[in-house]
Amino acid sequence: MSTDAGPHADVTASAVLEGVGGAANVVSLVHCATRLRFVLGDPALADRAGIERTPGVLAVVESGGQFQVVVGDEVTEVYAAVEAACGSEPVSPAAGSGGPLSRVLDAVTGIFAPFVWTLAGAGLLKALVALAVTLHRLDPASPEYTVLNAAGDAVFTFLPALLALTTARRFGANEYTALALAGALLSPAITALAESGKPVSLFGIPLVTMSYAGSVLPLILAVWAQSRLERGLRRVLHASVRSFLTPLLTLVVMVPVTLLAIGPLADAVSKGAADATTWLFGLSPALAGALLGGFSHVLIFFGLHWGLFPVIANDLAQQGHSLLYGPMIAATSAQAAAVVAVLLKTRDRRLMRLAGPAALSGFLAGVTEPAVYGVTMPLKRPFVCACMAAAVGGGIASAGGSASTAFIMPGLLALPAFVDVGSFTMQLTGIGVAVALSFALTWVAGFEEPGPESAA
Repeated sequence: MSTDAGPHADVTASAVLEGVGGAANVVSLVHCATRLRFVLGDPALADRAGIERTPGVLAVVESGGQFQVVVGDEVTEVYAAVEAACGSEPVSPAAGSGGPLSRVLDAVTGIFAPFVWTLAGAGLLKALVALAVTLHRLDPASPEYTVLNAAGDAVFTFLPALLALTTARRFGANEYTALALAGALLSPAITALAESGKPVSLFGIPLVTMSYAGSVLPLILAVWAQSRLERGLRRVLHASVRSFLTPLLTLVVMVPVTLLAIGPLADAVSKGAADATTWLFGLSPALAGALLGGFSHVLIFFGLHWGLFPVIANDLAQQGHSLLYGPMIAATSAQAAAVVAVLLKTRDRRLMRLAGPAALSGFLAGVTEPAVYGVTMPLKRPFVCACMAAAVGGGIASAGGSASTAFIMPGLLALPAFVDVGSFTMQLTGIGVAVALSFALTWVAGFEEPGPESAA
């Protein structure tokens, strides 16, 4: 793989597309924060070694039935260029293949990846607004607070609408009908039923009233059911009436069914998942934090970390905070610190050029794929040292009950989100210990300098 400065996205996209066997071999494609995630018609046609040598590519990972190409922070531009290069070939969300776990992770990626950076940006804004209020720099009664708070809150309040859109794309449902379904559940009239506290019946059936603002699982399940219903309606309705009867019947059926069954069931599951997370951290916060901190980048290496996103989003919706973030920010900082040690110790100029931006991305933004795939994992020992340090730092952070009150990328810029829950001092201590220990271990353990043809 290459350590040269990132080339133009078109060049990288062209080489990657050729390496996977061309547009005709691409069944589907999505992207997440740093990776292009292909499902290929014939994986044997992919030239993995050739793609790894492509300038701008950090690594190639085959996991979960996907051929994943890690390109770092320029993933959005490279993805757009791949789409353009495919021309008339369809590039759509992956349909899913492999075992049950692979299909679940594939679905989660396709649903959350398109707007994960919007969530992270809005979460950071909410954290900064809260910090400004705490420091008495912003008056909660001022118009400025009202506007900035609304800007940060909007994406979370209307999260079901975003989920409806991406879930519809993932399962092949009508996007606009899915948005209408989400709109019905978020309607002030429906919200008022939940706030009234009075018993409500729908068609003679008792209705479990609840607020859908910020909810995660209800809309995902509802739109999945919508996709199945629409397929059946398209088979039985005549073409002359299908275009308007399909959305009409879908809304007539799905809104009541969601309110009566899917919503309450999903809410019960969501609360159960939130309670399970709280129970695990309550059983032994330090042990839970150490395990999550130590293994979080092993999950990232295999692309399995996307399985945590629904849990985090659900925790925020149910509890207003997520305990999973405490050890995660210690883990990203540990990887970045190991990269700094490599940067100061290596004599390889190409490794230096990669290590600087990778460390900055890891520390500030919490995006560590460039660090992991470009530096610590290829050098092996720095990766192990960082994971060990992350376990110690994560255990300390979680021992203080630290949690984030916003959806963030776990970088230092997001620290204001940790002020309100648990011990902020313990959170900072855990990060500091993880950074110092990772740097020291990497410096002492050392690493083998990369050869002249190696990426790292």
